[in-house]
Amino acid sequence: MDWKSLPAFLAVARSGSLRAGAEQIEGTHATVRRQIEGLEAQLGTKLFRRNAAGFTLTAAGRRLLPQALDAEAALLKGFNAVKGLDREASGRIRLSADPLTAHYLLAPALADFAMLYPEIEIELKLSYFIDSIEKDETDVSIRHVVEVEENAVGRKLFPLSIGAFAARNYIDRELPKAGPKGKGLTWIGYGDVPELQSLIDASPFPRARIRHIVQDPQMHLHLARHGAGMTFVANWVQTVFPEMQRVPGTDLDQRRSTWILLHSGLRRVRRARLLVDYLSSALLERRADFLGQ
Repeated sequence: MDWKSLPAFLAVARSGSLRAGAEQIEGTHATVRRQIEGLEAQLGTKLFRRNAAGFTLTAAGRRLLPQALDAEAALLKGFNAVKGLDREASGRIRLSADPLTAHYLLAPALADFAMLYPEIEIELKLSYFIDSIEKDETDVSIRHVVEVEENAVGRKLFPLSIGAFAARNYIDRELPKAGPKGKGLTWIGYGDVPELQSLIDASPFPRARIRHIVQDPQMHLHLARHGAGMTFVANWVQTVFPEMQRVPGTDLDQRRSTWILLHSGLRRVRRARLLVDYLSSALLERRADFLGQ
């Protein structure tokens, strides 16, 4: 059915003429006549009688009228519901992030956001795997990546500095005793991860032993904090855990950047915009911590 014909049918039924009906829907006399005639052709029956007094409904037209009014009311209700979502700071929004960032950086920001907007609900998913926005696995995603490979609305905040860190007591105790190229020192490893090996090879300590294999980055952090060895973590970690220190003589890797990505279909939904804006501001306040020196 040609749904564009329904407004024309209702306008003429209410006004009793093509010209007045056209004014109601901001169309032309000819367009309304064509839509009425097309609807009658589709249904195989006359909906109006044309006479000197104007247009009056036939029996078929009177039969169709309440159904058309119900359809119009349902559409208006749907439109108003969608507009309400855009205007109101309410509803649920799905957010995904890696656990390390979420636990130590996002938690205070999200708590403050929840106090400001009590009608917005956050569904938070923590994973080191990237949830797909294109596949509708999440609405908003915070990522630390070299490049974004999805079709999404994105904000690139700043480079993410990653470096070799260890506990201060480990550095003070072990670094003076280290042999050439770090012999005698210990790395905390992830297993067979070529990217980690390339970072180790490019560091001043390529001969340090990869003694431990731990696949959880948060456990890397806690082991390093307690003196188990060196690991590669984001520069901001030392601002949360002051016992952590960048290993002397090492450089920061800034190939990755921190992004906030939003599903393109939600760019005009107010609750999504509010969350993205708030988290962007909260993270940008920590820009110096992410970048390092």
